[in-house]
Amino acid sequence: MEFGLSAEQILLQDQVSRFLKEQVPLESVRKVAEGKETDKGVWSNLANLGIPGILIKEKHGGLGLTLLDAAVVAENLGYNVTPSPFLSTAVIAPIVLQLANKREDVLSAISAGEKRVGIAFSQAIQPQHESGIQLDGAIIEGRLLFAIDSDADYYLVADEQKAIYIVDVTSGGLEVSPLATVEKTRSTAELSFSRVKAEKISDDREVFHQAWNAALVVMAADTLGASQSALDQAVTYAGQREQFNRVIASFQAVKHMCAEMAAHLEPCRAMVWYSAHAFDEIPAEATMMACHTKAHLSEVGQFVTRTATEVHGGMGFTDLVGLHYWFKRAGFNRQMLGSPELLRKRAATSQNLCA
Repeated sequence: MEFGLSAEQILLQDQVSRFLKEQVPLESVRKVAEGKETDKGVWSNLANLGIPGILIKEKHGGLGLTLLDAAVVAENLGYNVTPSPFLSTAVIAPIVLQLANKREDVLSAISAGEKRVGIAFSQAIQPQHESGIQLDGAIIEGRLLFAIDSDADYYLVADEQKAIYIVDVTSGGLEVSPLATVEKTRSTAELSFSRVKAEKISDDREVFHQAWNAALVVMAADTLGASQSALDQAVTYAGQREQFNRVIASFQAVKHMCAEMAAHLEPCRAMVWYSAHAFDEIPAEATMMACHTKAHLSEVGQFVTRTATEVHGGMGFTDLVGLHYWFKRAGFNRQMLGSPELLRKRAATSQNLCA
């Protein structure tokens, strides 16, 4: 059996890659990171390719594709450190709304690129003592940190019991405050609720866990793309930079650094593909694979982006080269939606290896 991408998935990969290289160069990324532009223009262009509706069924105007297709797109987005709300709007929100069979209007608006949906799952994943929400029926009080996407039109909010609610940003009593993080290409926010009226989407824990699993796979794919780009940049730089009248790629120490990065990274691609395949086809393995894949890529991504910076020497830390965008992307992905330690514990629990 040959395990790999189909011809259609390879075509999708090539189309998205070509689009991002032409339409989202590093200079555009830098403008978003510096606050001179937003990611709305990028997202609008991606909507023209149908990317927001990649997981949405055709009856709602989407493409009706699989999580492996979404992972292929995510890898390209990570490779180009593309500023976009892909994870929250195109992955988590469609899965939640379709599993719960709710808000077809929002699904159609997502497919058309007209609406964005942010995610506030921090309390359900790892409650923090300095934040939290309380519910009185469908009325929310409190605050949540690190909600994904500060420019969303709606937010999906999960409580400690894994129940999920949808909140319109125009609702009275909701305040959205952008948070400053090390990752400037994607936005996060603090949500403050003062008796905000919400609509319950689901109180089925399985809905939350499936959305979480999909998000972990897509974040792993994003880290894979960012790491691959960092490695490619390091190899290119080593082949051009000269020391002692020789390119540094000829030095054994540099060769070893590049080879070690490649050796760590190459098996990860099959791991991402299999975890995406398991999500759709092997439910019994979905949680285990999603957790291990994201945890493993978090550590590999950190190693690869750090080593790529070392290959560049002092230039690796400059904004001129811009390698720090990929380094920060991998670092942000490492912690968002669960650290490696938390995810490995969740994987063990799913296999009944611990309480």
